[in-house]
Amino acid sequence: MNHYTAAYNSPVGPIVIESDGEALTGLRFGEEKTPATLPVFDEVIRWLDDYFAGRQTENAVMDGKTDGRITAKPKGTAFQQRVWQALLSIPYGETVSYGELARMVGCKSAQAVGQAVGANPIALLIPCHRVIAAHGKLGGYAYGQEIKKQLLNIEQP
Repeated sequence: MNHYTAAYNSPVGPIVIESDGEALTGLRFGEEKTPATLPVFDEVIRWLDDYFAGRQTENAVMDGKTDGRITAKPKGTAFQQRVWQALLSIPYGETVSYGELARMVGCKSAQAVGQAVGANPIALLIPCHRVIAAHGKLGGYAYGQEIKKQLLNIEQP
């Protein structure tokens, strides 16, 4: 399988965009030294520009029906895929708790759902940052609570 990367400098830190050549396979905060150029990267960069400018953006899609949105192909277990699909239903500017997300996917364990959220390989476009702990507490984030807080602040009117 092909693996391509591109770099994006965001206001909250550098981002690495990953693709198999057709779909988005990864989006993470970090450094990238050898970027490539692909149409999917151009689409993701436009999306990121809009996002960080505070313009409401649509989430990616995972089912291949792009309807003009970015197609994401994250790799994970069937359970992780189910949780990530549910993340796509959380609208821009809104949050859900781990418990609410567990109910959405029919799982009794908020902890298991939290682990699946933490394993999400496509940050932002599959909005794991919109999942918070009980009672409105921020909760964890793979890239740190400060970045999560900044992302949620971007989405507030």
